[in-house]
Amino acid sequence: MKRPTSEPIVIKKYANRRLYNTDTSSYVTLEDLCDMVKEGADFIVYDAKSGEDLTRQVLTQIIFEQESRGENLLPISFLRNLISFYDNNLKEFMPTYLETTMQTFLKNQEKMQGFVGAGSPIGPLNQVAQQFEEISKQNMELFSKAFQMFSPFPADAKKK
Repeated sequence: MKRPTSEPIVIKKYANRRLYNTDTSSYVTLEDLCDMVKEGADFIVYDAKSGEDLTRQVLTQIIFEQESRGENLLPISFLRNLISFYDNNLKEFMPTYLETTMQTFLKNQEKMQGFVGAGSPIGPLNQVAQQFEEISKQNMELFSKAFQMFSPFPADAKKK
């Protein structure tokens, strides 16, 4: 019987740091949770005793484990900038901005895979490069517009 996908899978984290998947009634590892994320499974991690939501911490721990294995996806400059936003007045804006940017990136990734995977010959690699350049421009435009919304100075005032 397939489980309904509308409700996230509940993972309980016990004091001994073991993770228990209530859906499969079995203990799981961070690696198992990583695989679940890659498969698109939605889950929530709760502290078994207090009921506190630990999902963010566990997902961050999975990223840390991936980065520790040499699978460096996050540039150091990005990590430094991200850390600096914890004390920034824009910190409330950052989660929404990062979420929107990631969704835009995923949509563009699908377009690129469709373009490259559509039987196009290897020759037009410059078309692929142009497509990436266009995506980068769109992301920068989105980034600029987002930060202009929070600028204390109107765009017109800077030109004067």
